[in-house]
Amino acid sequence: MNISKPVNIDDYIAGFPKEIQTILQQIRETIKKTAPAAEETISYNMPAFKMKKVLVYFAAYKNHIGFYALPSGNNAFQKELSKYKTGKGSIQFPLNEKIPFDLIKKIVKFRLMEI
Repeated sequence: MNISKPVNIDDYIAGFPKEIQTILQQIRETIKKTAPAAEETISYNMPAFKMKKVLVYFAAYKNHIGFYALPSGNNAFQKELSKYKTGKGSIQFPLNEKIPFDLIKKIVKFRLMEI
């Protein structure tokens, strides 16, 4: 894992093993396709996409990918998220399971409508 502060999303992704880089890049592409006008940035040392406000953040950890859609994103998808560990505005997608890219797309679309 990258100890230094990343300057951009490429820098962030480069700090992880190849298999994690692939997952992070797929999440990034999913968000970019869903919200093409969103700006890539690093916020709280995590990749983030914003349009005036932050739409979503994501980050890699030892055993999961953290996806942060703020509380509203989690509340709107409680049923779909019930199989994942969630917090007030966080979702944990275990690395030993298939990443739900369709769900990520739905959440990003929801956040776009909110903003």
